[in-house]
Amino acid sequence: MRRALRDGFVAYWNSGDGSRPAGLSSVIDYWFRYHMAKGVFGALLFVALIAVATLLWKAYLHGGELGVAQRSGLVAAGALVSVFALAALLVVIANIQGAVAPFSSLLPMLPSSADDPQLGAAFEQIRQQLSGATGTTPPVDDMVGDFARYHLTVAIIAAVLAITAAGLGAVSWKRFARSADTRARRVLCASGIVATFLAAASIVLLAANSSAALHSTTSLSAFFNGSW
Repeated sequence: MRRALRDGFVAYWNSGDGSRPAGLSSVIDYWFRYHMAKGVFGALLFVALIAVATLLWKAYLHGGELGVAQRSGLVAAGALVSVFALAALLVVIANIQGAVAPFSSLLPMLPSSADDPQLGAAFEQIRQQLSGATGTTPPVDDMVGDFARYHLTVAIIAAVLAITAAGLGAVSWKRFARSADTRARRVLCASGIVATFLAAASIVLLAANSSAALHSTTSLSAFFNGSW
């Protein structure tokens, strides 16, 4: 696949007109399907883990006759499953990003240009164009636009996630303040902390990817200069 990507990319660059040759398009199409499949499996896993976590936390809240060891086990299991659910959510986000902009997602898989004269020459010309030393060609414009979509996708997801997490956090803290039950307060406190952290992390993600999308030429230049 890396070889097919390399050959397709060199042909794409040498064409100079921004149209993606069949070899490159086939790799991009495969990468799109790959991310779609992973995204669907990740979403199903996320839903299943949320359901299991909900059952575990409910069992803890209503387990009045359970011993200390059993309650501790429920807390540990609920926390672990919740962490796995968060990991599944990250998988979904990453694969949505990869499906929306599979070309940009593929770029890190290009082989090193150090021992490849054709690829090395292409990279050098791309760096010159992105630096403003020369005018840009259609392939560079195409990559800049795709790179902007790549980061804009995460920015939109992060915005939705930040709003959702902030809402869940507000509800958790409100219920925490009103609840007199010790177990409920513990669960609501943990939920509020996690939601607040997730909202803050989403805002950071939103800011970083919004900046990268708005300055996609600079971001792409950083990639071709060795920084993703």
